[in-house]
Amino acid sequence: MIKKIDKDQARFRQIVRGKIKKELRKYMTKSEFIGKEGKNIVSIPLPQINIPRFRYGNNETSGVGQGEGEVGSPIGQGDEKEAGSQAGDQPGQHILEVEITLEELAKILGEDLKLPNIKPKGKSTIIADKHTYTGISKAGPESLRHFKRTYREALKRQLAMGLFDPDHPLIIPIREDKRYRTWRLKEVPYNNAVIIYMMDVSGSMGDEQKELVRIEAFWIDTWLRSQYKKIDTRYIVHDAAAKEVDQHTFFHIRESGGTKISSAFTLCNEIINASYNPFIWNIYLFHFSDGDNWGVEDTKKCASLLEKELLPKTNLVCYGQVKSAYGTGQFKKDLETAFPDEEKLITSEINDLDSIYDSIKDFLGTGR
Repeated sequence: MIKKIDKDQARFRQIVRGKIKKELRKYMTKSEFIGKEGKNIVSIPLPQINIPRFRYGNNETSGVGQGEGEVGSPIGQGDEKEAGSQAGDQPGQHILEVEITLEELAKILGEDLKLPNIKPKGKSTIIADKHTYTGISKAGPESLRHFKRTYREALKRQLAMGLFDPDHPLIIPIREDKRYRTWRLKEVPYNNAVIIYMMDVSGSMGDEQKELVRIEAFWIDTWLRSQYKKIDTRYIVHDAAAKEVDQHTFFHIRESGGTKISSAFTLCNEIINASYNPFIWNIYLFHFSDGDNWGVEDTKKCASLLEKELLPKTNLVCYGQVKSAYGTGQFKKDLETAFPDEEKLITSEINDLDSIYDSIKDFLGTGR
C-alpha cells in the first residue's frame, strides 16, 4: 500500500522535475548552482513554486495584537518615521531550494538535449567480482546470521519438544537453530571510462573563459557518470609546456606564457599509455582553448598525434573553442581542415554562457 505522503512526495518531485526541465538552459549557465554540488546531490533554487502555508480563519476570542480590539479595527502600518521601515503590502516571489540527485539531473539533461545512451566500445568491459547471497547454511559468521530463519527453527524445535508456553512466549535459539546466509562470487562485466580534460592557461585565457569551461565540464561529468559504472578524471593544463594538476588547480591556475597545444596532447598520450588500456577503458578527451597556437609546425604536430595516437585509442576527442578578446580561433579551423570526415573528433564554439547548452549537445549527441 502506498502511503498518501509518498504520493504527495512523488507528485512534488514531478513538479520539480518539470520546472528544472523547462528552465534547463538557464540552469546550465548558473555557476552558483554548480557550487552547491554535494557528493551525490545538487541543490537548485526554484522560483514560482507555491509553498504550503497556514490559512487563518476567524478567531473572535482574542485581540488584534496588544490588548483587546474591536471587530473591524484596522491594523496599523507601523512607524513610518524611519525610511524603509514600512511593511510592504505586495506579494513577494517565493524561492524554494530543492535537492535533486545527479542521476535524476542526468536523465533530465538526456531528455532535454535528446542525448542517445552511450554505446561503449566492444572490448571495453572488465570483469568484477560481486558477492551474491543465494542460500542458507547451518554454519557461518554471526554477522551473516539470518534472524528470521533462526527464530523459525527455534520456534519449531520448542513446539516439537513441548517447551513453548503461549502465555510466556520466550524463544531462545540454541546452536542447532542458527541459520546463516551463504554467498558465492559472481563475475559481472561492466564498463569503465576516463575523462581527460585539457585546457590552455596562457595569458589570453582569463577567468571568464575558465568559468565557461568549469560549467561545461560539470554537465559533461554529470552525463558520462550516468552512463558508466566507474569514471576516472584527469586534468592537464598547458601554455608552452603541459603538466597534470588536480581539479581545483585546473580551474584556477593562471599562466602568462605562450601556447603549444602539442605539449598537452603529448602528455595526454603518455597518461593513456601508462594507465588506460584502450581495450578496457572508454576514453574521452576534452580540450579547451581560445584557438591560438604557437605556429604552423606545432599545429601539424597536433594533427599527427591525433591521427596516429589519440583518435585510434579514444571514444571521442572534443575541442571546445572559448571566445576570447585575444584569441584568433584558428585552431578549430585547422582541425576541421585536417579531419573533415572524422566522426570521433568534434569541435564546438563556446562564445558565452548561452552557448554551453548547444556545445554539450554537439559533444555528447554522438552516443559514442
